[in-house]
Amino acid sequence: MYEIIFARSARKDLQKLSNLDINRILKKIEMLEFDPRPPGCEKLKGESNLWRIRVGNFRVIYTVSDKNKVIDISLIRHRREAYK
Repeated sequence: MYEIIFARSARKDLQKLSNLDINRILKKIEMLEFDPRPPGCEKLKGESNLWRIRVGNFRVIYTVSDKNKVIDISLIRHRREAYK
């Protein structure tokens, strides 16, 4: 199992959302503990170790450290703002 760590910016992103969206996003993030690269995730082009998963209209951007078994959640943003 992987340990999940939230960056301060990701925590702030979550606080801005509705409770329904927060619950959906957290369920998807919890599933990353067992499979950090689930079907449907994509590696971001031009980045060495950034991955993203889709949760409705939101994107969760994260890094994976296989050596330390750590997933660092960097951003949780609406899809139109996630890649700026």
